[in-house]
Amino acid sequence: MIGFFDSGFGGLTIMRSVVSLLPSYDYFYLGDNARVPYGTRSSELVFEFTRQAMAHLFQRGCPLVIVACNTASAGALRRIQQEYLPTAWPDRRVLGVVRPSAEIIVERQYRRVGILATEGVVSSGAYRTEIHKLDPAVEIAQQACPVLVPIVEAGEQDWKSADVAVSSYIALLLEKTAALDAVLLACTHYPVLMKTLRRHIPSGISIIEQGPVVAEKLEDYLKRHGDIERRLSRQGTRMFQTTDHCERFDRLAELFYGEPVSSELIRLESPVL
Repeated sequence: MIGFFDSGFGGLTIMRSVVSLLPSYDYFYLGDNARVPYGTRSSELVFEFTRQAMAHLFQRGCPLVIVACNTASAGALRRIQQEYLPTAWPDRRVLGVVRPSAEIIVERQYRRVGILATEGVVSSGAYRTEIHKLDPAVEIAQQACPVLVPIVEAGEQDWKSADVAVSSYIALLLEKTAALDAVLLACTHYPVLMKTLRRHIPSGISIIEQGPVVAEKLEDYLKRHGDIERRLSRQGTRMFQTTDHCERFDRLAELFYGEPVSSELIRLESPVL
């Protein structure tokens, strides 16, 4: 199975794109909805929550896990890869969403890029770092959007509150630099607001959604890593787990995943910090 992890529902937009491109594999999604949002958590707590999720998915038989959460990818992925896997799970692999997004920006030769993200992702500087590793000349403007995730998870994406918030954040981003080539949606919740985003982002600016990008990069990764690909089961199954109420998860998950889901409730250990 290929595992997917997010602090809530947003990672389902990534999984949806991957399943669409690579439908034959088995997939296992874990949403830590009981402890969302991660965007305002300390880096140590984000790492511990992510470590717990990785252990659970590995124990359930996932050789490969996608951290489909920008906050966890930005704040915990490197430590997971460099500190946790070598000692605890040396035969497993964990990928994130930051590096594929940085690669696509450089490959498409965007020179001025705006990034919409949570406060935690913006303050981490992860996107600026990854993009500039590949091309230091790319100009980057970032805008934290703290109320968008709560709006989406409250099911208010079509309400006036969503339109007002998006309008405000785009205006703030364009004040930093109006001459943008593209805007990266660096939060997996934001595609749910695509209609509203398109109304407020000028038509000449490309919008980068992470789901299709991650799917394309994962397909390439599996072609290049046959040792991992051969360990992935192919029965077309889809499993979903949440750390919070299943009824609420199933209802909102359909909004992100695009079709009905049926989840199981699980508990992750509480960290001692």
